[in-house]
Amino acid sequence: MTVLSFDEHGVDVVYEGTEFRLEKTLIEDATQKEYPEVTDHEVLQIVEKNPALSGEPQRIAEILA
Repeated sequence: MTVLSFDEHGVDVVYEGTEFRLEKTLIEDATQKEYPEVTDHEVLQIVEKNPALSGEPQRIAEILA
C-alpha cells in the first residue's frame, strides 16, 4: 500500500516500506501541470507502475483546502 501526504511544497510518500519525498517542482515537471491542478491519482502514477486507482481523483488544491 502506498501512502501519500500532501503539503504546499510536495508530497511525502511511503511505498513498499520506503519513505521519500516528491518535491513540487518534480511533480510539475512530470505532469506538465501546475502543482495545485495535479490529482492524487497522477501522483500515485508517478510512484507506482500500475497503481490500483479507486474513487474520484482529487486535485491537490482540494486536498490542501
